[in-house]
Amino acid sequence: MPAHAASAAAAPQPILSLRDVEKTYGRGNKQVDALRGVTLDVYPGEIFGIIGPSGAGKSTLIRCINLLERPEKGQIFIDGVDVTGFRGRRLREVRRNIGMVFQHFNLLSNRTAAGNVAFPMEIVGIPKGERARRVAQLLAFVGLEEKADRYPSELSGGEKQRVGIARALAMEPRILLCDEATSALDPDTTVAILNLLKSINQRLGLTIVMVTHQMHVVRSICHRVAVIDQGRIAEVGPVMELFSNPRATATRRLVGEAAGIA
Repeated sequence: MPAHAASAAAAPQPILSLRDVEKTYGRGNKQVDALRGVTLDVYPGEIFGIIGPSGAGKSTLIRCINLLERPEKGQIFIDGVDVTGFRGRRLREVRRNIGMVFQHFNLLSNRTAAGNVAFPMEIVGIPKGERARRVAQLLAFVGLEEKADRYPSELSGGEKQRVGIARALAMEPRILLCDEATSALDPDTTVAILNLLKSINQRLGLTIVMVTHQMHVVRSICHRVAVIDQGRIAEVGPVMELFSNPRATATRRLVGEAAGIA
């Protein structure tokens, strides 16, 4: 086999791909183009950041990835399979491979930490004994084994987010989506949660997609980053390369704001 052919064969295949994804809300004069021809590739085992200002389309994009929102146009591929039109059982199977961590935790207030982590396993009928074993493992993994019987109202913000992360890992997903997962936390807690996500990425080999408006989050944890602006991808590249030599106007604006000079 020629050297160039061998090199091409060895190239990693994306675990997640978006092709020309478009999403709109409203009609006529009230129509908002939330996503405009978004094309991205995310590779296995990387931490991929999506950054942009409020209203840029970040949250819509992440909701399209797990098909909580359906794009009007374009395709979403998981492991090379076009899942855009999946519904019912096939969609549920796709979502089992995609965990989600939310900005405001989204914990069930009437359930303990252990009960929240167990919830997605209950839904799919995993036996009680296996659920209990898995819950104990996950709470230990996120450093909350002693808080298993506490309710969300008895937990700090950082502890709530750790429960949210443990719950997101309950179904052993291959992709973890984080929608502004640290923006409701104080700086010290943010660092601790980012370190936990790094550990998850390294120890489990889990692919993580992080949506954020916080430049320091991208710089501290992400391998590559996409800048989204007014529903379009302005620029994609390795974090340090993209922010040390920004080409797009949106990227230069973010860099300037982070440096306090915009």
